Amino acid sequence: MAHDHDHGPGEHHDYKPGQDHHQHHDHTDIDWAVMGPLLESQAELFAPLYERAMAWLAKERTEPGLIVDVGSGPGVVACLFAETFTGARVVAVDGSEPLLERARARADRQGFGDRFSTLAGELPDVLGELEYPADLLWASRSLHHLGDQRAGLAAFAQRLAPGGTLAIMEGGLPSRFLPRDFGIGRPGLEARIDAVEAEWFARMRADLAGSVTVTEDWPALLASVGLKHTGSRSFLLDLPAPAPDRVRAYAATWLTRIRDTVGDALDADDRATLDRLVDPQDPESVHRRADVFVLAAHTVHTAVRTS
Repeated sequence: MAHDHDHGPGEHHDYKPGQDHHQHHDHTDIDWAVMGPLLESQAELFAPLYERAMAWLAKERTEPGLIVDVGSGPGVVACLFAETFTGARVVAVDGSEPLLERARARADRQGFGDRFSTLAGELPDVLGELEYPADLLWASRSLHHLGDQRAGLAAFAQRLAPGGTLAIMEGGLPSRFLPRDFGIGRPGLEARIDAVEAEWFARMRADLAGSVTVTEDWPALLASVGLKHTGSRSFLLDLPAPAPDRVRAYAATWLTRIRDTVGDALDADDRATLDRLVDPQDPESVHRRADVFVLAAHTVHTAVRTS
């Protein structure tokens, strides 16, 4: 689970693998070392959204001394935190040491390796190894990979300093890449993909160790673990058509993973449409179309430890 965005197997941030996340789980077959470059490119594409979220966090509170990115993946967002909060130390926490190696190299390249460190281990237990409590603990789509999400929030909250903020990115809206009717296949393909992904996500949650069903009212859950001053805000990524090559590459990667992971749940016509959309030789593919875009909304929920 990296920094990525929606709840489906096509997302690589958050990659929802079966993302973007970050930890390795037995129910996934993803090699995060191989996925590193894809995770990085996706998080870089979404950087404007993360930067707006960070500006909101900066406005709401004083400069944090220690920021912890829980489920950091290859560190793109953790490095954005270091760039945004110039006086802060940043710790990137992830279950994949190969991804953390990429995070450390990125921090060194960008010039703040001296205030950037990493911690490898499984959530939430690894947080007990932090040397200091966090002034800002950020968890981008890592919580929903824990069987008991409320217990995960409680563990996160325990690692906050008094006055510290927990910020979780969960929810938002499914991303869109194409018009409702893009000229091939039956209109509304992405809405049907949404439904298939929702079923996939429910199965993924149910299969997690210690899975607990909970109403995903994030402000209420944050309050239930003793945090105060809850707030929520959504942030938009709007990359309009005609898309540059890196946006096309992202759309192609996303659609390819959808086809390969949950394509069997779509009908034959939709699978044939997906095949055409990801075929670089097809003039109707996302590699060549003029109408490819990215429109995504991610929601951040915050709360404060007051004592």
